[in-house]
Amino acid sequence: MNSDSSPPEHVSGSNDGSTVTVSAAGHAAPGRPVGRVKKALRRVGHVASQPSFGIHPGLVPGISVEDTGASFPTRRSVFIFAMAISLAVLAWAAVAPENLNLVGTTMQGWVVTRFGWLFNATVVAIVVFMLVVGFGPTGKIRLGADDSTPEYSTASWISMLFAAGLGIGLIFYGPMEPLSHFLSPPPSTDAEAGTSDAILPAMTDAFLHQASIAWCIYALVGGALAYASYRRGRLPLISSLFEPVFPGGNNRVLGKIIDIFAVLVTLFGTATSLGIGALQIRTGVSIITGEELGNGFVVVAITILTIVFTVSAVAGIKKGIRLMSNANMALVILLAVFVLLAGPTFFVLDLLPVALIAFFGNLPDMLTVFAGQGAGEEEYLTAWTTLYWAWWISWSPFVGMFIAKISKGRTLRQFVTVVVFVPSAISIGWFTVFGGSAIWMNQNGMDMTVKGAGENVMFDLLGNLPFSSVMSIVCLLAILIFFVTAADSAANVMGSMSQSGRPVPSKAVTIVWAAALGLISMALLLAGGRNALSGLQSIMVTCALPFTIILIGVMVSWAKELRSDPYMIRRRYALEAISGGVRRGIDEHGDDFVFGAAHVPEAEGAGADFESGDPALTDWYTDNVQEPDVVEGPEEEHSEEDQPDKAKVGAID
Repeated sequence: MNSDSSPPEHVSGSNDGSTVTVSAAGHAAPGRPVGRVKKALRRVGHVASQPSFGIHPGLVPGISVEDTGASFPTRRSVFIFAMAISLAVLAWAAVAPENLNLVGTTMQGWVVTRFGWLFNATVVAIVVFMLVVGFGPTGKIRLGADDSTPEYSTASWISMLFAAGLGIGLIFYGPMEPLSHFLSPPPSTDAEAGTSDAILPAMTDAFLHQASIAWCIYALVGGALAYASYRRGRLPLISSLFEPVFPGGNNRVLGKIIDIFAVLVTLFGTATSLGIGALQIRTGVSIITGEELGNGFVVVAITILTIVFTVSAVAGIKKGIRLMSNANMALVILLAVFVLLAGPTFFVLDLLPVALIAFFGNLPDMLTVFAGQGAGEEEYLTAWTTLYWAWWISWSPFVGMFIAKISKGRTLRQFVTVVVFVPSAISIGWFTVFGGSAIWMNQNGMDMTVKGAGENVMFDLLGNLPFSSVMSIVCLLAILIFFVTAADSAANVMGSMSQSGRPVPSKAVTIVWAAALGLISMALLLAGGRNALSGLQSIMVTCALPFTIILIGVMVSWAKELRSDPYMIRRRYALEAISGGVRRGIDEHGDDFVFGAAHVPEAEGAGADFESGDPALTDWYTDNVQEPDVVEGPEEEHSEEDQPDKAKVGAID
């Protein structure tokens, strides 16, 4: 029963034989005409009534955090603790890199053995959850106020998603991972290494690890942050996502710990990725110049790149990151088209559809491999599957927050469709072109093996094709830009996390995090090379375990909020009103009726069984909106469309 004492505005049966009106509960302020209120609010930028007018929860338009008057001070505790811990780990890597590697790999093995099932179950749950959110009734909810629009074109949006979400990993793992699985098949198959039977298992495992589930994890965090910030008006912080179940979490100890952890996994996760990129840059330059390069080159290269991505980060998303992301998208497309046309074209084209079918067919087997089956399975999970689940989960605060920043104004259906499927489709195409080409070259006797960490594979592949010198330079340029875009995106996000989610962090804080990122990636390489990077990566896998629990909580909290979103409330009213109106129309008028709106008794309204007076449904909005200064003028004449008993009720909003 509607518990609100203010006069309800309803929709009822018709007054003549041509129109049947349906019930729709609402509220209007006493003595203030509905039409006049709406017009006044339109003049001040709101589409529904303000708190002093007794706003109905179904009419709340949503509000962005920028419009709430919220301040974004530097969170000293988050900044100081995150910086202190990062410096401590940096000192550990510099003083005892072998010990860092040993501790990290030991912890990683323990996590994989005992909690591999949790990672698997969580990523499957995330995939299902995001598909329901995007393509269920909630898909039309906008990540912003009802009248908000996207800030970036679709092409720029996709290119920024692509550069920030995968980046260097495409160049590094694109040919390397499928070739590795081809030469050492995964435990989900009994195919013999290096044979034709090992091709499809190699491709499907690469698709699973690199081109599918990662984007669902990113979409969960990015979508939840964008929703909380741009529709519910909360600070864009990981701790803000728990407001429905953990009120005031931003200012509590647990909330601050969550945000500190988000900063740390962003910093060290990106530093590890940049370290891999630096190794590949050194290898590429060595191949192009024919000279063996050492640590001196690494110092100079990372120093120059740190200056570049610091300038880009300070310039901001619109000027720096977007321009370089668009440029890199063009380079990546050029590289992929060249390899497709100059390499084994028909082999790759034949491989794509077959590999996709095999991927969906093998998906249950790939997801049900677990460590308890034997030493081979445990080793594979440690090195590949669980490592990637943990890695993507660890990266989700960074990539998710960046995605949230650039996705304001999109509907959840647009968001899920693009964020989940477009980068995944691009990645599948990429891995098929480069992984398939590398496998084909190996089968046909060309020099194509995995050496060291695998940074050689991409350049060896290009070396087997025409114009190898030119295309190696193009590849190296793409790696450099990926390096910069990943780093300046991370610096922007860490600056935002340190300043209460500020949309554009201060230049000083951004510069500090950008410099720390460059220095840490350089120090890790110089201190221990691959051992330090491997150990740090292993520690990040361990840190992903508690963050997995956090992601489960994010799904629970976000689902709770989506159920009470104004759009879902309006949808509920529309369904009830239309259902009742159709029954009444047929009963009273047969075939000859249309819908209108009129007042009905309280028990017969569309919201008769809905507690629309619950403050929790509107406080999140009314607490953040100041009442507009509306100048009272003479009474206006109200047009027919302003009268509540003449308002037309159409399809579901």
